[in-house]
Amino acid sequence: MRQLSFLRLFWLLLVTAVAAENGFDGWLRYAPVRCDKNCQRRLPSRIVTFTNNQSNPVVTAAQELKKGLHEIVGKDVSITRSKCDSRSSLVVATLDEYRKACNKHSDVPTLEEDGFWLRAKGDGVQIIGQNARGALYGAFEYISLLGQGNFSDVDYSTNPDAPIRWVNQWDNMDGSIERGYAGPSIFFSEGRIVENMDRVKQYARLLASIRINAIVVNNVNANATLLTPTNMKGLTRIADVFRPYGIQIGVSLNFASPDTLGGLGTYDPLDPKVISWWQDITDSLYEYVPDLAGYLVKASSEGQPGPETYNRTLAEGANLFARALQPHGGVLMFRAFVYDHHLSEDSWTNDRANAQIEFFKELDGKFEDNVVVQIKHGPIDFQVREPVSPLFANMYHTNMAIELQVTQEYLGQQCHLVYLSPMWKEILDFDLRVDKKPSPVRDIVSGQHFKRSLGGYAAVVNVGTNSSWLGSHLAMSNLYAYGRLAWNPTADSVDILEDWTRLTFGRDRRVLDTITELSMASWPAYENYTGNLGIQTLTDILYTHYGPNPGSQDGNGWGQWTRANSQSIGMDRTVKNGTKNAGQYPSEIAEMYEEIETTPDDLLLWFHHVPYTHRLHSSKTVIQHFYDAHYSGAETAQTFVPKWEALKGRIDKQRYEEVRHRFIYQAGHSIVWRDAINNFYYNLSDIEDQEGRVRHHPWRVEAEDMNLSGYTKYTVHPYETASNATAIVTATNSTTGTATTKLKFPPGTYDLGINYYDLYGGQSEWTVYLNKRVVGKWKGNAEDILGHTPSIYLDGHSAIRITFRDVKVKKGDVLKIVGQPDGVEPAPLDYVVLLPEGVVD
Repeated sequence: MRQLSFLRLFWLLLVTAVAAENGFDGWLRYAPVRCDKNCQRRLPSRIVTFTNNQSNPVVTAAQELKKGLHEIVGKDVSITRSKCDSRSSLVVATLDEYRKACNKHSDVPTLEEDGFWLRAKGDGVQIIGQNARGALYGAFEYISLLGQGNFSDVDYSTNPDAPIRWVNQWDNMDGSIERGYAGPSIFFSEGRIVENMDRVKQYARLLASIRINAIVVNNVNANATLLTPTNMKGLTRIADVFRPYGIQIGVSLNFASPDTLGGLGTYDPLDPKVISWWQDITDSLYEYVPDLAGYLVKASSEGQPGPETYNRTLAEGANLFARALQPHGGVLMFRAFVYDHHLSEDSWTNDRANAQIEFFKELDGKFEDNVVVQIKHGPIDFQVREPVSPLFANMYHTNMAIELQVTQEYLGQQCHLVYLSPMWKEILDFDLRVDKKPSPVRDIVSGQHFKRSLGGYAAVVNVGTNSSWLGSHLAMSNLYAYGRLAWNPTADSVDILEDWTRLTFGRDRRVLDTITELSMASWPAYENYTGNLGIQTLTDILYTHYGPNPGSQDGNGWGQWTRANSQSIGMDRTVKNGTKNAGQYPSEIAEMYEEIETTPDDLLLWFHHVPYTHRLHSSKTVIQHFYDAHYSGAETAQTFVPKWEALKGRIDKQRYEEVRHRFIYQAGHSIVWRDAINNFYYNLSDIEDQEGRVRHHPWRVEAEDMNLSGYTKYTVHPYETASNATAIVTATNSTTGTATTKLKFPPGTYDLGINYYDLYGGQSEWTVYLNKRVVGKWKGNAEDILGHTPSIYLDGHSAIRITFRDVKVKKGDVLKIVGQPDGVEPAPLDYVVLLPEGVVD
């Protein structure tokens, strides 16, 4: 009896301890939950399966169930391959196995491909998949219930909304990742496929648990060397790891491979030699990977080779691969991301947003049945807000999939919290009113609306070797939400988030409520302090796609324009006066977007060019809305820090500190964004902020106004990414710089903020003194601890703020900052700010 009491005490301590974690397990932590003696008694004592094929997902399901029961509730169970017995047993099987072994035919609901039925009643549990993959999904579902402390009886079935639920990796053969913010590739290194597959296996577990059924392992900007025999053999190793988790692998292809790799001197898709070469390559790939899912192809876009080189249509190019895949049952995912990237803004009617329709509409019905056109959710490129791509409403006879982006390319690159499910939900729920009938995007991409056999979802994910997979613990909510929505696009964003939070951080109600509050506020806040009213994310589109640079949005060939001048702003996409983009939508939607009065404010500048003084439905002018929104968004970001800090002790130390660091960074960078955008449009329009905030910073001390020794003034470009357009840098890269000022603020306790620049290529060190006392010191090592694409310039990407809290100041105190340059980084400083309690700079 004493031993039992001790065991219970031990388990209680195990459950309540806040253990160190690094994020590697994601939402598959299988963290202990309280399960007393009665609870244990009501759970199965053994797992029954009817197969022992180790590559079969049913076997994987049994192993996951055994692991989950042991780690979550402390119950050790055996796995048997015996007769069907519902007493104290958990049966996991395919529908055919279950019917044959258990002689059950009428009790299982109708299941579609990959669907499953879960019934848990007392200590008897049945997890039955329409196929082996479905059985594995059911097993993860049951484990998820246990992990959230749900031991109630359940009886339900669920089927996928769409057959295609893929992820795309943009991994390069050298191990780098395009738009990857979490370290090098888990698949490739130095031109070859890696030998160690441990991380690949864990990634397979994560993807299977959210019901992803295929992964494209290499970049859409593909390298033909993937098709060498050595790397094909490496693909076998990758496929062998994913197969037991019900995930097929696919590969991206470079259209010019017959020439660059095969030496044919041509890659014309209608040339018999090219057709034969691709058929041989495809046959060889299937010898190495018999269950290859298929191909992903980007062609004739952004300088990539494609069929247009030979005056062939995109359909002719796609069908080349589709026909090679048909004997093997493979699918060709063909990206619709095709446009002229040398557009001239001088023409009022030029519009990159028109490209998808211009290139693809006339090809409707000309693609092979195993081609799926993969369409970005908006007409441009993963912006903070875009209308739905009109192409979804214009292809009645073609399979389509929607392309989403989990990796936050334009949306803070995992250094800013942006929970994306609400944005995706708006897109998937949008009713395009095709032929004046209900036509939500989710029904179109699934294939249901146009009665197509294929359709679904693809997401750019770009996990890396960082232990948290995406570089940020909270960014993993987006991967989880993507899987959930690809299975069921009607799922609620908050419900998804709360499930993820309980599985990732535990069931503490305060943790759950706080993460929910922060996450649900994150997209609106980011939209507010970056780009609102449909103007796009005003990031630097010519460099890293990260920090603010609204000036880069115009005068470029990429077509991401705002047409901002001193009087007005916005793209005129109307039929009557503009690019005619509004007319690409079905009539009811086109009529709404054609008129300013009926266009929603949040898309006004996407469809209309208006004066800064134009009044919105809110009655504010466009320019005042800009000012107010950017201040509001930045103020929201400031609240993220104290709300997270209130969770100290409720979350393990490592993840708590790592998330806290990113929130502190986001709070500072949101102010960089706020000031850059507001200053840019203030200077452009010469219209004052009615609240008197823009360009008015009473608590700041400009670095260039301090007494300088070893430092020199530096004009920053873009000018708006520095306070007063000016920073200071050390005179040489071997000169220590000192900046000193006598403070004139009233005596009190302040938060001391210092805005500086952290450049790639050096790690400067700074020390700040108040009189002769060291207040703090720091190192410019953001490139090691933040995942966003770094910058070699003083700009909105490298701008950063460090804050020292509760600094007691008296009038006349001397503040001194000493900067020690390193490498190419000249210890740059922008300004100092002293903030009284409750004041946002």
